[in-house]
Amino acid sequence: MLTDEVRYKLLSLLESNPRLSQREVARELGVSIGKVNYCLKALVQKGWIKAINFKNSKNKIAYRYLLTPRGIDEKAGVTLRFLQRKIQEYDALRAEIERIRKEADSHNPG
Repeated sequence: MLTDEVRYKLLSLLESNPRLSQREVARELGVSIGKVNYCLKALVQKGWIKAINFKNSKNKIAYRYLLTPRGIDEKAGVTLRFLQRKIQEYDALRAEIERIRKEADSHNPG
């Protein structure tokens, strides 16, 4: 399953550098090449990216991954959802830190 976080990171990475190999994408995201392959196939099937063949400098066929108009729309939506979730996590963490500070202060006066 593609989470919003994976979608966001993958779409952002491909948007900024469409000629990355699957190995390079895997390294950047810290996931396996198999997971990258699975995710890229899913994004192609959804019509969010196009995989275009080109020859790279090592005389091998490689792919360039381009966001489609639907992919650009999806990236905008996933970015908003990802940001909202991170803000909620930040607010919860900030509240927890404040609670722990108060607890520590009450046990360690002065």
